[in-house]
Amino acid sequence: MQIPTDAVLLRIFLGESDRWEHQSLYEAIVLEARAAHLAGATVLRGPMGFGKSSRLHTAKILRLSIDLPLVIEIVDSEDNINAFLPTLDRMMGGGLVTLEKIKVLHYRAGEAGK
Repeated sequence: MQIPTDAVLLRIFLGESDRWEHQSLYEAIVLEARAAHLAGATVLRGPMGFGKSSRLHTAKILRLSIDLPLVIEIVDSEDNINAFLPTLDRMMGGGLVTLEKIKVLHYRAGEAGK
């Protein structure tokens, strides 16, 4: 049986066209998270969404958007995530950032059936 470990999920909502110092913001955030030795980050691309402006962003052919919604999820300890927030704050021009407490179960390759 796996014992759950307390952690935090940092979720960042932004647009595909958002930039930071001549590169995509989502790439810059993931690279900064990696440089900070956070446990892991994943970028998810949404086929449709809207934000504060209520402007619809979609991948449909008739309404092709070049600014599809992206979500970056980063999981680590609360202390490590809190230490990363000033870096994220410096990079974010707009968007939505959420934090939620989670329980992590570690599954590792080669341990099935043990």
